[in-house]
Amino acid sequence: MAFIGRNEGEDEGLAKAATFGSYRLHELINSGGMADLWLATNHKEETYALRLMHRRLRFNYLAKRRFLRGCEILSQIHNHEQVIGYFGHGKLEGTLYLLMEYVEGANLREMFNRSDPILVEKVWDILYDMAQALEHVHDSGFMHLDYKPENLMITRNGQVRLIDFDLALPKPEQPIKLWKYAGTPAYMAPEQLLHKAIDHRADIFAFGVTAYELLTHHRPFVGETAEQVIQWQLDRSHDFIPLREHNPDLSAAMEKVVMKCLERDPDKRYPFMSVLVRDLKTAP
Repeated sequence: MAFIGRNEGEDEGLAKAATFGSYRLHELINSGGMADLWLATNHKEETYALRLMHRRLRFNYLAKRRFLRGCEILSQIHNHEQVIGYFGHGKLEGTLYLLMEYVEGANLREMFNRSDPILVEKVWDILYDMAQALEHVHDSGFMHLDYKPENLMITRNGQVRLIDFDLALPKPEQPIKLWKYAGTPAYMAPEQLLHKAIDHRADIFAFGVTAYELLTHHRPFVGETAEQVIQWQLDRSHDFIPLREHNPDLSAAMEKVVMKCLERDPDKRYPFMSVLVRDLKTAP
């Protein structure tokens, strides 16, 4: 039984069919630029998250390559409590799919928007899980390159799952220049925005932006477009406001950890997530 889905050329609204292969589709969880994410069950009524690439992209080589690369990377690194679980991927009747762990919860952006009290009650646990997830990705030989609140799922009891590895790449021995720098400008490091050579320390900057937002409920700089963010980051008069000016309850040690992640010069950031995780343990 194949997925009938949307009419040819359509990518809006719910699917008209309720199945994809042997899986029953129950609810459209999210629809992104590359794929839809469905709550699905198998014949045993076991629950999964099923990611289906948009049919309109079936002839888009770059999109297909990114989708498959993200699946393959996840298949190698999913054996960690803070990374979304992987169950399989492939193609069925022209549609690429990824079968993952289903998480009851919301992404960190959604929780920011509704001022979810769990962000106060379990802020330290969430921050530490966020760091451990990225440490595992780097230790596994990859860099995420799209680390942001939208890609951090938070379970109902406050546990973190890092998701979406479509932009991830093998971690290089030395910084490398990419032919295209995709991502979300507000969370990209200066070297990414300026199209310079990058390595895993770009992820450490993105972690710093996300941690700053989690701990202060503000972003460290203003700007939505790449141009606005570059202007803010490179203007020396626009230094980041220290975290404790927004949140006096934070320790000086915690502020120091996050500010070190946000250094404009990657050589001044943490060299490895393992060092950052070590400092976080003594920072609360």
